[in-house]
Amino acid sequence: MEFLSRFVLLLLFSSLVSAATPSIVSPDESDDLLIRQVVSDGEDPLLNPEHHFLSFKKRFGKHYANPEEHALRFGVFKSNLRRAKRHQKLDPSAVHGITQFADLTPAEFRRSYLGLRPLRLPSDAHKAPILPTNDLPTDFDWRDHGAVTAVKNQGSCGSCWSFSTTGALEGANFLATGKLVSLSEQQLVDCDHECDPEDARSCDSGCNGGLMNSAFEYTLKAGGLQREEDYPYTGTDRGTCKFDKTKIAASVANFSVVSLDEDQIAANVVKNGPLAVAINAVFMQTYMGGVSCPYICSKRLDHGVLLVGYGEGYAPIRMKEKPYWIIKNSWGESWGENGFYKICRGRNICGVDSMVSTVAAIHTHSQ
Repeated sequence: MEFLSRFVLLLLFSSLVSAATPSIVSPDESDDLLIRQVVSDGEDPLLNPEHHFLSFKKRFGKHYANPEEHALRFGVFKSNLRRAKRHQKLDPSAVHGITQFADLTPAEFRRSYLGLRPLRLPSDAHKAPILPTNDLPTDFDWRDHGAVTAVKNQGSCGSCWSFSTTGALEGANFLATGKLVSLSEQQLVDCDHECDPEDARSCDSGCNGGLMNSAFEYTLKAGGLQREEDYPYTGTDRGTCKFDKTKIAASVANFSVVSLDEDQIAANVVKNGPLAVAINAVFMQTYMGGVSCPYICSKRLDHGVLLVGYGEGYAPIRMKEKPYWIIKNSWGESWGENGFYKICRGRNICGVDSMVSTVAAIHTHSQ
């Protein structure tokens, strides 16, 4: 009876969250508070936090300035162990546990590793044409076709939007030229301050956040992006813009917003290359692998990532096969599945279908 009551609660909360309009909001604790209302914090003696904290520090090279800082981080770590346990209950087809972010509070994590600005579409954005979907392959992955660069690491800088932008343009440039060129996120961090004149909050602001569609708008106006090697990433936004037009490696011809329809999203990724997408990252702080398909997830978009394909695979024992999107993240290869994330396809989980953009590229300079 207790299990049935909890399941009814899960369905109720899931329906309420799914009905919410997708938006990008200021960071707060509401997502985790919602989870706590559904899943008990019950103590688990098997957690053994001291042992796990020692292993965590060794694995990720963590060092703290003094005993006070160590005690503070240990307290946060224990809280995140309980949080991972809650996430596991709500997302049983994935594996949740200790990641490199386990000593950060949710607010610290959002501030340093997320960074999407309020959603407004630039004037140049338009709807992508409707594509045929009857002959789509059952699975597709641009990594198998050479259109995806190695996983990058944004560091403790809220520049996720710039990595999503470059990933989409890298893929489109590959389709146009047959060459995979790693493009500069730092150019976007330093030089892109594109704003919506009707909403100053929407400005792209380096490590303080931005928006992929605004970054495409900047790239259109600037003429293109340089190679990563010519304008390397520093993970800070304190420098001046060092953009050199003579070293442009790829340009945006146009970009389009893809319909909130999963078949259209699949058709666009197959035809046009990797897509820039936004997502709610509340479950990503503790994600280690598997297909993430949480019963409850906010659709408030706070993280920019790259959709590189889709597939279908078996979840853990006694669970049915789940279709999923394949997401390239920008937190390094030690996070998730070698830097990638699988999220359930079919129900706009965590808002992943809400803000999807495709880009066409032209190659302007021989390098």
